[in-house]
Amino acid sequence: MTPLLQELLDDALAGHRLTEEEAVRLLATRDRGVWKIAAAADELRERKVGDAVTYVRNQNINVTNLCVNACGFCGFSRKQGDADAFLHDEAAVREKTRTARERNVTEVCTVSGLHPDFDAQSYVDIISWIRDEAPTIHIHASNPMEVAYAAKKSGLSTREVLERMQAAGLETLCGTAAEILVDPVRRVICREKIDTATWVRVIREAHGLGIRSTATILYGSCESEVDRARHLGVLRDIQDETRGFTEFVPLSFVHWNTPLYRAGLARPGATGREDILMFATSRLFLDNFDHVQASWVKLGTKMAQMALLSGADDLGGTLFEESISREAGARDTDYLDPGEMRRMAGDLGRTLRQRTTTYNLLPG
Repeated sequence: MTPLLQELLDDALAGHRLTEEEAVRLLATRDRGVWKIAAAADELRERKVGDAVTYVRNQNINVTNLCVNACGFCGFSRKQGDADAFLHDEAAVREKTRTARERNVTEVCTVSGLHPDFDAQSYVDIISWIRDEAPTIHIHASNPMEVAYAAKKSGLSTREVLERMQAAGLETLCGTAAEILVDPVRRVICREKIDTATWVRVIREAHGLGIRSTATILYGSCESEVDRARHLGVLRDIQDETRGFTEFVPLSFVHWNTPLYRAGLARPGATGREDILMFATSRLFLDNFDHVQASWVKLGTKMAQMALLSGADDLGGTLFEESISREAGARDTDYLDPGEMRRMAGDLGRTLRQRTTTYNLLPG
């Protein structure tokens, strides 16, 4: 590790706001300086949010895997006529919500394919069914792509769609469909998705309506360190303006069953070094975020634990029925018992705490 890297880390811990160029330097580190960066990020995490490792007791409901898009990083979507295509009707969504309620989850999360027949009312109906069956459960649903799709299909503005979703019971918006907020990369990995400007606009509209959201990045496909740093810069600028992001969630690209990888357009995912540096650099760069989540679904439990030593403070959710990462080739994605989370946290000398979607700690 060079003296200049140590000086940069010291400055960051003293309150210096990293530039994107400095973030690139951290992300590109390839020697034992990786451990110094992780240690600095872990120290900043401890100062900012303490030693608790948090999680939310939630359940996913993926309503359909039918999708008009064909994103290169996705192994989940299907087309009409595919043998394993599915669409859960009202009765099924209500049943899954009742099951969630019986499991004492505090959050139901819905993100699905862009079904060719869906419009704004389709999304409003899904939220309404969930709210009807579970009046006290937090509904964390949809994302800027789904909002823009619903708006286009119904001749509405994205703000009008958000207002209708909110009236139906939407409380927070998923910050997915962000992938990499650099349009040349988006044209390779998700050409049919909304562009960066639209994603940013919908997120700002949601925050302006009091609908907070998560923030994500999908890394490890074909983007560069410069692209990752630009993505972080976009998120930090939004957070400066709105303070509407609840957390940052780095999502490591699961490659096995994806068209992008099979076509030779993507690497076989991020390396362990890149995973550690993504979490550490985001903690150091995103000085206006309190929480960084380690997605055990994308990383596996062992690497998720390493992320907790590199600036992360949250393990995400119990999930129940996760299918998007599983279809891309990830394994053991359906459920993580809080007992195993407690073991992971305790092994690091830290305490596991259950939280709400918006990071209020729950008793016990």
